[in-house]
Amino acid sequence: MENQQGSRNRVYQAAGFIMFTTVISKVLGYLRDVFIYNQFGQNRITDVYNAAFTIPDLLYTILVGGALCSAFVPIFTSYIATNKKEEGWQVASIVFNWVMVLLVVGIGLGCIFTPQLVRLIVPGFEADAMDMVVNLTRLMFLQALFMSLSGISMGILNSFKQFTLPALGGVIYNLGIILGGLFLAGPIEKIWPGYGIAGYSVGVVLGAALNFAIQVPGLRKLGMKYTRSFNLKNPGVQRLLLLMVPVLIGLSVSQINLLVNQSLASHLTDGAVAALRTAQRIMYIPIGVFAISIAMAFYPTLTTYAANGHIEDYKQSMAFGIRSVIYICMPAAVGLAVLREPIIRFMFEFQGGKFTPESTSATAYALLFYSIGIFAYGAIHVITRAFYSLQDTVTPVLAGVATILVNVILSFYLVDKMAQGGLALAYSLAGIYNLFILMALMRQKVGPYGGRQMLFSFLQTCFASVVMGCVAYMMACISAQIFGDASKFSQLLQLALSIVSAVVVYLMVTEKMLFMPEAKQVTGVIMRRFQKKKKDLADAEE
Repeated sequence: MENQQGSRNRVYQAAGFIMFTTVISKVLGYLRDVFIYNQFGQNRITDVYNAAFTIPDLLYTILVGGALCSAFVPIFTSYIATNKKEEGWQVASIVFNWVMVLLVVGIGLGCIFTPQLVRLIVPGFEADAMDMVVNLTRLMFLQALFMSLSGISMGILNSFKQFTLPALGGVIYNLGIILGGLFLAGPIEKIWPGYGIAGYSVGVVLGAALNFAIQVPGLRKLGMKYTRSFNLKNPGVQRLLLLMVPVLIGLSVSQINLLVNQSLASHLTDGAVAALRTAQRIMYIPIGVFAISIAMAFYPTLTTYAANGHIEDYKQSMAFGIRSVIYICMPAAVGLAVLREPIIRFMFEFQGGKFTPESTSATAYALLFYSIGIFAYGAIHVITRAFYSLQDTVTPVLAGVATILVNVILSFYLVDKMAQGGLALAYSLAGIYNLFILMALMRQKVGPYGGRQMLFSFLQTCFASVVMGCVAYMMACISAQIFGDASKFSQLLQLALSIVSAVVVYLMVTEKMLFMPEAKQVTGVIMRRFQKKKKDLADAEE
């Protein structure tokens, strides 16, 4: 029990660091969006910029970001756990070589057929806007190359439970985009009229290249051994391919959902694509900061338990990871829903900027419905990796295919009735459906893993989140009446009072009233970090 508790504490320490760097990355991502939307507005220009990510991101996600990393980490980790590093490095080299070949082919074909692909993803755009999407898409194909290199590097480093450099990569990426936009948007506008936003596209490529560059020292420190091999008969590579194929199919199907949503949004009013993208980025703040951080930290531990046959430890760790994610993501979702307009107003509306109150309303409308699914998409990151750690990539794919069908059907049905809000609601409902299916299938695979305890924890979290949401709403209303919301200072004061009050109430309810173990774990980690810093300061003074 002590070993498991020690392992859990190490996981939370890793998750804490990942969360810290993710927060910095999200802050930089926010600043990036502030610069973009206040310089260009939330209109067809920013619709074009957001749409230009679609095809390069699709190529990266299918080749590396989803399928390869999902299959590579458990296999590479199994080699490490069984002291077979030489075989592991050989597998990594073969994977790297083939990914490079496929990327070159994919980018070449993508550049040739970009106009045809763009007509599929944004059929509602006018001709000039489509031409801009084509040019920016071709530019950002370089991003897919560098992000793929980063993805493989991060998979290797995470397998060794090295999280520092991979976590810093996201910070460097967003910093590169900001620098590219600040220094290039103006000059590009002069050289290439109408394409000022291309400066940020160049920044995307720069950020992706720096993201990879920062991983290289970590790989060298691990003693990475590269071989020029394309041997597909290698046992590890064959196992990886068997794991990748179902994930690849699932990702291909899931991308249909994104393409359908963007296609439907392109027929809505100017700025609808950007409003959806902005709302989804805000939705993914708690998921990225907390859920993905916890899932990434748990993943190597789950894989090690699975590789060594410690199924009971595996089930307990997985269940606690899911409960912890929901414990954090549920109140975050309620807070975003209740404070959506004050948050977006404070984040993006600036005097003299082109992000208007109408832009705030359009984004807040989508965010309201995106918030419904935050807890589900957060928990999915944990349970999906739990399947992958068992080297089962088929089950999540089967669940995902059913989910995508639900999402597409709901999107077509709701978009006419609720515009971008309907697309966001369809996305959230599909995520909840996906989570329930995955949890049921996991129970069939490994047996009971504390379902009643998870349900009880979920209901406690819902109750505490509702109480917290009421407090946040009342504080926001009172603050607006007393201080107003015209200035940035008054907006900040409104949010600060609302959020601090909400967090205090939530922690009090969950820890002092409901005695939730998740609350004790989270506050315990925070207190240990605070005490460590206090001790370090005392030692320094001595």
